[in-house]
Amino acid sequence: MDELVDILDSKGNPTGKTTLKSEAHRKGLFHPTVHIWFFTSDGKLLIQQRGKHKGTHPLLWDVSVAGHVGAGEEIELSALREVKEEIGLDISKSDLEKIGDFKSVQKHHGRLSDCEFHHAFICELKVPITSLQKQETEVEALDLISMDLFLEELENNALRKKYVPYKIDYYKTIIEVVHKRQ
Repeated sequence: MDELVDILDSKGNPTGKTTLKSEAHRKGLFHPTVHIWFFTSDGKLLIQQRGKHKGTHPLLWDVSVAGHVGAGEEIELSALREVKEEIGLDISKSDLEKIGDFKSVQKHHGRLSDCEFHHAFICELKVPITSLQKQETEVEALDLISMDLFLEELENNALRKKYVPYKIDYYKTIIEVVHKRQ
């Protein structure tokens, strides 16, 4: 779905301009996204397998919930909206813990560059995974993985290929922050 997004400069500051998401991707313009990492009290992370028809990284495993921030939309409200859309879960702003903003540039091909600032949050998953309702067009599957196994797979070049290729430092930051909440 194409939507209006705010354009950011290369440091993540708003420029006051908006454009369609497709145009931002085509021109490599920075824009905001949200990443919400759900964790369980027993040390597992919720990961999602991207839909098989996604334009980028189909069927790779990814952050629990992710999405674009609509133009003029408050970051936390975008996170709540994406959680509801992708996994059918209602949470509140107070459930979110912001852990930082992460610059990400991924050039997929000549006509598609993801230049994004991920506003990353963690949130405890307090319901069974079986109660989540995945958005069929976006999410192929949901799974829980221990943080130790997740880190082990990320550090193994062959196994890492099953995940969206974010910088390893980004993944390690998520794991470190969640470990501190245990």
